[in-house]
Amino acid sequence: MFVESKTKTKLLRQMGACVKDFSMIEEGDRVMVCLSGGKDSYTMLDLLLDVRERAPVRFDLLAFNLDQKQPNFPADVLPDYLASRGVPFRIVERDTYSVVKRLVPEGKTYCSVCSRLRRGVIYQIAVEEGCTKIALGHHSDDIAATFLLNLFYVGTLKAMPPVLRSDDGRNTVIRPLAYCKESDIAEYAARKKFPIIPCDLCGSQQNLKRARIKRLVSELEKEIPHVRSSMLTAFGNAVPSHLLDPRLYDFKRLAPVSSSEIERELDEVFGHAERASDDEPALVSIS
Repeated sequence: MFVESKTKTKLLRQMGACVKDFSMIEEGDRVMVCLSGGKDSYTMLDLLLDVRERAPVRFDLLAFNLDQKQPNFPADVLPDYLASRGVPFRIVERDTYSVVKRLVPEGKTYCSVCSRLRRGVIYQIAVEEGCTKIALGHHSDDIAATFLLNLFYVGTLKAMPPVLRSDDGRNTVIRPLAYCKESDIAEYAARKKFPIIPCDLCGSQQNLKRARIKRLVSELEKEIPHVRSSMLTAFGNAVPSHLLDPRLYDFKRLAPVSSSEIERELDEVFGHAERASDDEPALVSIS
């Protein structure tokens, strides 16, 4: 119980900070909590139920699951669990599994097509149910992996935003677990013994680029113990003047820089190279 309480306190503190920093939940919101049956979405729902009791604002929760008609999907697991918790829910059946299997060639990644199909249904149901926010269970490790995928494979500096408005303005997506580590979530989910439902689509593919990135970060963590926290801190500490995008910074109208500032910058650069071998991160991390 002590370990569970300690982990839950940590997760609640991080979720609370995230919700506050990005104004994710406001008075009168109706939040649709998307459940896949995995550890992340179970943990998100469990923590949001706790937050709802403590929050200074009133908001409602609606659990939502998209039954994609995967073979051997245990359709009774989520309804039974949600009913036992007294959580209002809606289950929608759409055979996106067959569509994905038909459209995606053998050996190619299912994720892109699958997520597009899911997103369309989620947005539609959120409007039907009058939900003002859509909560997804992505955590800090997902955000870091997305950033590295875009950096290495796409050529953009882009991760997952904590809050996102849909193109038509009707839906707002939030990620309350953005400050939470996957390892803490996994520990909490194991302690709570959530009835996990494995995914037979992306969960069955072993050679995904995302899995490769995850292994890379794990390898880096052996040399840089705080690499995950450092990356998360960096996402909120951008310096546009030190990138190469003229849309973010007007390089043609540079203000004069004193020699002392130039010297300080050089010191920071060389200091960073020295710190790379230390155990402590160069930036303050979210704990």
